[in-house]
Amino acid sequence: MSPAPHTQIILSTSRANGLVAVPYGEEHLRGAHALEEAGFQRIPGGAFAVPLTDGAATRQMASALVHRAHEHGATITTSLRPFLGDFGEDLAARLPGTWSARLELYYNPLVQEDLIGSLWDSGDLLQAVLHEAVPGAVVLTNGTGTELALIERPGHGGGYLLGAFATEEFEDNWEEPNAPRSIALPGEPDLAARAVTTTFLPAYSRALHHRRLDTVLRALERIRAEYETLQTIKASGRYSDGVPLADARMIPEMERTFADYAWLSFRDVLEYAPVLLSRCRPAATPWPHDAAALDRLRAALADSQGTRNEDKELRGTLFSVGGWKQARSHFGLATLPAIETWLTDSEAFERQARAAVPGGPVALSAPSPRLLTARPAPPAVPRSSAAHR
Repeated sequence: MSPAPHTQIILSTSRANGLVAVPYGEEHLRGAHALEEAGFQRIPGGAFAVPLTDGAATRQMASALVHRAHEHGATITTSLRPFLGDFGEDLAARLPGTWSARLELYYNPLVQEDLIGSLWDSGDLLQAVLHEAVPGAVVLTNGTGTELALIERPGHGGGYLLGAFATEEFEDNWEEPNAPRSIALPGEPDLAARAVTTTFLPAYSRALHHRRLDTVLRALERIRAEYETLQTIKASGRYSDGVPLADARMIPEMERTFADYAWLSFRDVLEYAPVLLSRCRPAATPWPHDAAALDRLRAALADSQGTRNEDKELRGTLFSVGGWKQARSHFGLATLPAIETWLTDSEAFERQARAAVPGGPVALSAPSPRLLTARPAPPAVPRSSAAHR
């Protein structure tokens, strides 16, 4: 992050609150004290404000602020943009559907690091949070799990950057290969909303579809490797290195161990596959015969819902390590027929899910074996250990 004064007071104007001020810096409390002594009051969201009632009062307040800021060692900066909270509300009101806007202020430069772990971005927004001063952001939410981050564009006199937060409790967002790229927005709300609606949101939907698909396919590949190894051992009576089994009675224990492992991965299938299947339209693809396989996959998911619900209930309780392992083995064995169905029909699922990418054309050629989603190189930045926002 580029160096900044220890204490800044950033001023902007708001149609509802008048003159708005945000203290920022390692010693931001100095700026807050200066604002309070100059007559500013805290407003919802954490900023300070005074109404712009008349010219004389405004000049008096400005003079008081300059003196108080000097006493507290704070530098005053005037923004050419309107108050970020106002622009966020204007943008939210123009997006399709119902969106809300919530202002978050990061008075201390260290606080903005908390954003890093939850941002899902491969563009300028992530770079700005990593390397520039970001005093605040507006979180835009539509009530369906989509959260977007809006910040003032650093190094520019106007404009904004908008990108996405990760959704659905995804982790490891830093180098996630499907992350959408944030976009620069103009300062005019109508034009900004049009760019978000026509450019960013469709790209975000496609990226989320690919991320869900990759998550399901990776889960199936982990299960498949262990499943095939187990079947080979059972058929040959030998370990994978050729050493004979000492006792055939070890097989049931190996099956329980596999079931424990498989359930941990199959939970990803149960979580993310339903929405992918809901978008599949085999009749509109070159593979209409996949319809039967998709029906089997849906039935397998339905048959596993009771086990999934039981797993969720247990995860909310205190359980010993051994107890968890035993429970997972039970869940894996209970859903083994469903797991085997998904392993058998995974190729039909993959090609149909890839053909169902939102806003994309139907795929015209069969997908390559296994994981097919493109995986670009991760950004050349250090991995952050910052906590979730």
